[in-house]
Amino acid sequence: MRTTITARHCDVPDELRARARALVGRLARVASRPHDAQVIFGADHGAAAVEVRLHTARGRVHVATAGGTDHRSALDRAVARVRRQLDKPSARQRRARRARPLAREHR
Repeated sequence: MRTTITARHCDVPDELRARARALVGRLARVASRPHDAQVIFGADHGAAAVEVRLHTARGRVHVATAGGTDHRSALDRAVARVRRQLDKPSARQRRARRARPLAREHR
């Protein structure tokens, strides 16, 4: 899965970029057929803001935005919000339906 990390109007250390890649990688294990992800770090009037977008099967896009005192806490909040979106019953039913084996024909 391709992960794009963007910093708008701020500088993001390499350690935080690595943490963002790791957290998005964990989300990809939960999502059904993830295609790509974007993590956008920004500074909105001095406050840290992070947006996480995860593109999954059938054109679905899970988007979460969070703010905080620093980018690390904002990243954790945004990832938690995307995780809650992936854990909703409708998403779980689709994953369960796809995971069932096909019925065998009787001869």
